[in-house]
Amino acid sequence: MSKNLSYVIVTPYTIAKSRTGGVLSRLLSRTDLELVGAQMFAPDEAFVKEYAASIRRRAPQNQLMLIADYVEQNIAPSGGRPHRSLLLLFRGENPCEKLLATCGHIYTQHVEVDALSGETIRDTYADLIVSKDNPDEVSYFEPAVLTPRHQDEADSDLKLLARFLEGKENIVQNVTYPDPAKIEQTLVIIKPDNWTHNSSRPGTIIDMFSRTGLRVIGIKVHRFSLAEALDFYGPVEAVLKDKLAPSFGKRAKELLEKEFNFTLNDEAAKLLTGSFGIECARDQFAQIVEFMSGKRPGSCSAEELKKPGDVKCMILIYEGENAVKKIRDVLGPTDPLKAPEGTVRREFGSNVMVNTAHASDSCESYERERTIVKTGENALVSTIREYLPIGSRE
Repeated sequence: MSKNLSYVIVTPYTIAKSRTGGVLSRLLSRTDLELVGAQMFAPDEAFVKEYAASIRRRAPQNQLMLIADYVEQNIAPSGGRPHRSLLLLFRGENPCEKLLATCGHIYTQHVEVDALSGETIRDTYADLIVSKDNPDEVSYFEPAVLTPRHQDEADSDLKLLARFLEGKENIVQNVTYPDPAKIEQTLVIIKPDNWTHNSSRPGTIIDMFSRTGLRVIGIKVHRFSLAEALDFYGPVEAVLKDKLAPSFGKRAKELLEKEFNFTLNDEAAKLLTGSFGIECARDQFAQIVEFMSGKRPGSCSAEELKKPGDVKCMILIYEGENAVKKIRDVLGPTDPLKAPEGTVRREFGSNVMVNTAHASDSCESYERERTIVKTGENALVSTIREYLPIGSRE
């Protein structure tokens, strides 16, 4: 069967309540779909009006009318301030059916609390409260997520989304802080080892970072090119040579002395460090680059150097006071075995290279890193444009 695209929009309320990680965990672990795009965006009045009108045209159902009303009242800007919504783009067979089953339906009829199971996203995170005096009157409604029911609806919505998002930056800053000088931004990468198969890990990691109280203002699915990985981890190469070459040289000296049963002099030991030790350190650097891009240094032609790599990761931008320190405290040190209990790396890391996530270690590092991975840009619209039938792309 052919693979199609569909989407889930995480609502502003769900984002503000730091439920994004839980939602993503359900979507990734309960379906076999591939997450191919993610983007934080701030819908304007025109987009909301068109999106709500499209929902109303689909069928005169109470559920759809309720959702359309919700979109107009809660997705649109209020008091002049736009709200953050998160668009998640999935690809696979029957994506609408699978995403709807995981998101769950809206119960427009009265349902006893004890009858709810918490099985779907909406069972867990959505609310629908009706008036005690009039069961047909809804006094509070929060759907948590929005997703289309059928593929023709998904295609129509994706066309609308692509048109709205075209040229938009990937960062949404919609809050004015009392003391802007105290506000930092920092970058987090959920590394490729979390994406080898569908699991709740990426969402759980986001959920762990949410304990910082920081705001997510940017997010995207990214595939490091070999050129980006070399540039991003370039400073690490010198550190590895300084730290690892002597230990590799010492180990080589010990093995040679044991094998040939004689003692090497200091000059020979220095030569081993400067040759074998350096080469081993370079190999460690090459392994890091390959881990992040799926391509080994020297394996690509000049034309392929800047093409997206074979493995994916997720990049998030966090904002708030002391953002760098707060994120790194939750992340934990480079070596997962030395990380405190309750940190991301202790929970999910394997070793100093496969350590599940990266976070900027300073504001200066953040500025350098965000430039390399182009945090203001997002390939999500391109993915939609490539998928849509040619006649519907305009």
